[in-house]
Amino acid sequence: MKNPKKSFYILYKAPLAIVGFIIIIAGLFAYSRTKVELLPNVTFPKIKVIADNGDQPVENMLIGITKPLEEAIKTCENLELLQSTTSRGSSEISAFFKWSADINLAKQQVEAAITQVRSELPASLKVEVEKMNPAILAMAGYSLEGDLSPIELKTLATYTVKPYLEQIQGIRQVAITGGRNKEYQVVLNQDKLSQLGLTPGMIYDILVQTNFIEASGYANQSNRLYLAITDASLRNIDELRNTVIRNSSKGEILLKDVSEIKIAGQLEYLKIKANGNDVPLVAVMKQPEANLSDVNVELQKRITDLNTSLLPKGIKLRPYYNQADFVGEAITSIRDVLWIGLLLAIIITILFLRSFRSSLIILITVPISLLLTILIMLVLGYNFNIMTLGAIAAAIGLVIDDAVVVVEQIHRTHEEHPDSKYKELIPKAIKYLLPAMVGSSLSTLVIFLPFFIMTGVAGAYFQIMTNTMMITLIASFFVSWIILPVVYILLFGDKKEKNIKPAIIKKKGWVLFFIKRPYISIGFTLLMIVSMVLVFPKLPSGFLPEMDEGSIVLDFDSPPGTSLETTEEMLVQVDKILENTPEVESFSRRTGTQMGFFITEPSRGDYLIKLKQNRTLSTDEVIDNIRGHIEEKLPALIVDFGQVIGDMLGDLMSSVQPIEIKLFGDNESQIQEYSKKIAAVIERVEGTADVFDGIVVAGPSLTLKPKYSNLKEYSLPLTDLQLQLQTMIGGVKASSIQENLRFCDVRLVYPDYQKVGYNKLLKTNVFLPDGTLVPLTRFTDIKVLNGTAEINRENLKKVGYITARLNNRDLGSTLKDIQIAIQENIVLPQGMNLEYGGSYKEQKQAFNELFSILLMAILLVFLILLFLYRNFKVALLLIILILLAPSGSTLLLFFLNIPLNVGSYIGIIMIIGIVGEAAIFTYLQYTEERKKGENVQDAIVYSISIRLRPKLMTALSAIVALLPLALALGSGAQMHQSLAIAVIGGLFVALPVLLIVLPSFLKIIEK
Repeated sequence: MKNPKKSFYILYKAPLAIVGFIIIIAGLFAYSRTKVELLPNVTFPKIKVIADNGDQPVENMLIGITKPLEEAIKTCENLELLQSTTSRGSSEISAFFKWSADINLAKQQVEAAITQVRSELPASLKVEVEKMNPAILAMAGYSLEGDLSPIELKTLATYTVKPYLEQIQGIRQVAITGGRNKEYQVVLNQDKLSQLGLTPGMIYDILVQTNFIEASGYANQSNRLYLAITDASLRNIDELRNTVIRNSSKGEILLKDVSEIKIAGQLEYLKIKANGNDVPLVAVMKQPEANLSDVNVELQKRITDLNTSLLPKGIKLRPYYNQADFVGEAITSIRDVLWIGLLLAIIITILFLRSFRSSLIILITVPISLLLTILIMLVLGYNFNIMTLGAIAAAIGLVIDDAVVVVEQIHRTHEEHPDSKYKELIPKAIKYLLPAMVGSSLSTLVIFLPFFIMTGVAGAYFQIMTNTMMITLIASFFVSWIILPVVYILLFGDKKEKNIKPAIIKKKGWVLFFIKRPYISIGFTLLMIVSMVLVFPKLPSGFLPEMDEGSIVLDFDSPPGTSLETTEEMLVQVDKILENTPEVESFSRRTGTQMGFFITEPSRGDYLIKLKQNRTLSTDEVIDNIRGHIEEKLPALIVDFGQVIGDMLGDLMSSVQPIEIKLFGDNESQIQEYSKKIAAVIERVEGTADVFDGIVVAGPSLTLKPKYSNLKEYSLPLTDLQLQLQTMIGGVKASSIQENLRFCDVRLVYPDYQKVGYNKLLKTNVFLPDGTLVPLTRFTDIKVLNGTAEINRENLKKVGYITARLNNRDLGSTLKDIQIAIQENIVLPQGMNLEYGGSYKEQKQAFNELFSILLMAILLVFLILLFLYRNFKVALLLIILILLAPSGSTLLLFFLNIPLNVGSYIGIIMIIGIVGEAAIFTYLQYTEERKKGENVQDAIVYSISIRLRPKLMTALSAIVALLPLALALGSGAQMHQSLAIAVIGGLFVALPVLLIVLPSFLKIIEK
């Protein structure tokens, strides 16, 4: 008699065990090597160009610089959108390319296009080109505080802190802002200069001509070459004071005889403060590919070194922002959510199977599936971030589902054959399950395939999420089909389950009850369809899921032309509001510059506010409180609140704000007029905050028109007059003095040069070439001009941007009310039109793509059912019933007031595959019973009865596994809360659909 053929698992249990062991070791290695980030490292298809040309008027900048640059950049391949903002002396151009474009090549094309027109642009123009990605923003920020002057603090920051931190591997740049740069100021005495027949121009020429180091050539002596260097450089302030201005028979005139020479801080039209102190800020940027957690560990070590030994006593680096803190908290929260969900699911398994061995197998194999997932992620270059870990946490229910289905079938097979050993039962159980396992796994996998069509920022991030889910499901199928049976055989192969009761499947009477009353199932089906039709349009809607980051960005803008000093007085009150807000831990402030890569007027800036971790109020509630206090005390100050990550994503997209109305036209004054009207309408719409009409006005200007005839009459060159004006208003750099590794400017100024205004200019005198003083008004007409607004253009057409943020209301309903309000109150003149941009535009595009993905997912699941059972009627019935499950998602989202956003939409798509998987196993059981000769009714009742336990186990395991995500336990889990709730809602409806509706309709079509 021949021995029975051994099964695959018995023959190859040793090599398969080695494979499992290798997966564990390699997975643990991958876990230790996988980088940690907040978000996937996505390079956005955006190139930003900033052109600076001093203080040129807006119209001159537009015609002479912005337009030529726009027309050049417009020729680049794959360009989709071109936006520009022209301000006084500056131009900012954003070029948006297709997501499929090579952004490095796009940057080269932009630079090449600018080079081609460079000869047509002013020689003094400075142009910067940057590709935009999250790495351009700081991973950490510190303020350097202590009892030193702003000059000394800036010197320490630049020459001690910056080089020490830039030695860290993975650091791209350490940027220092604030403090004051050291310079030598030569404060000219007009009376003494005039008495001696000297002029500022003469002093300027002497400093330029006498302070230099230049090579004269090579001298040949004794067959050796010597470089001859003329060194006339100034080394210190004493040498500067003793510079000879004139030497005659009457004696020497030194620089100190006609001026006061002192060390001072360089004049800058920006102010930086941290926690109320005028101190420099240290912003740390990392390389895009660097591991955030590793870089942060080394950064913290070096910060400690600086604070304890390298910086002078009493000088400390104090953090005001650290992305790694939030990332660590978010990643930890998702990891905790994942393990909590896993343990809860295992408890469900134990309660249903009452078998320690079966539960132990799940506890072993699920982590193996996760380790294999991490290994594949490392090979594919994926990092740990909110999207990838969230994907694993969201898919953990399906992973457990795979393991539970196999374990339950093995357990059931053992109940049917209580005297057999596990190694004899396992091959039978797997053989029985394999067709359904393949079909069910495919049904959950194929729903993610269409996500390749998703574009924009949602596609960039959520494709990575869905890809990670596919990796997780593939790993789970492999481990459940190959490794799990081997683990069972190795641990319990020769054993039997003690106290196991033989399988006695009682046909559930309630199944027959519903089969005989099909109107109940029909009524339930109609109820779900009606609920979907009625409730779905009423769902609140948004774009991307939001997180509570624990940090706030507060952008501000004082009235146009407000001096730095007046703006500072207003902001001191804001400082006090923040200091008196108990939830605020620390804050920094920048005036005249902002976080990111922008052109910024001197009256504008931002706060970066760090909130305490242990607080009772959410970030949104803290924002509401701060906004209310500012609007009450400083109504003239325009403020705009956001969170750091949201602001960062906005900077990388075409709009920072969720609400954006684009107003196109040809007449700039008309655009401004209607922008104000539209902003006034939006302010009255419930749920809006921080409404801004988009009009950014550069301050007023003084225009000095030369009187050429008078200049010629007095032989005063126009260049000399301009030099004197620069000296009296802003100072003019005449030379520099080298100190260690830096050059300090030597600047000619007049006393109180920072306080020169219109009235003072009317009384000011200027020097003639012989030193005589003459009123300035003799040579110029002085006029005061109102400030000019920045000019925005999109695809070479003028545009105004009216923006707003949401305040305790969803995006969809708020935009709907805004559209109605604008239609009722605004009538645009001919030649003007408006478009809706911002998050609304991104949402509309994402939802259209997701709907297409949903249809494709339904079709793919239908095809799998059709190929699996080769019965059109059955496949059609199953897919129709599967489509009832999203009604549960819709109802739960509605009752919990969770918006329909990209995350919840993906959850609705997922439920199609999950319910399809369960339906496949049910119909498989039915077909098996029919093969045994059972009639239709008995086969249906038996198949539902026998699949009751695995259905309840898998559904409840998936629900409890997703419950921590649905409860948003931690900041990282908040990102996936809407997805988890959508899936849980679908599972609640899926149970009655599969247990009640399916048997009723199956009985009807199988007659």
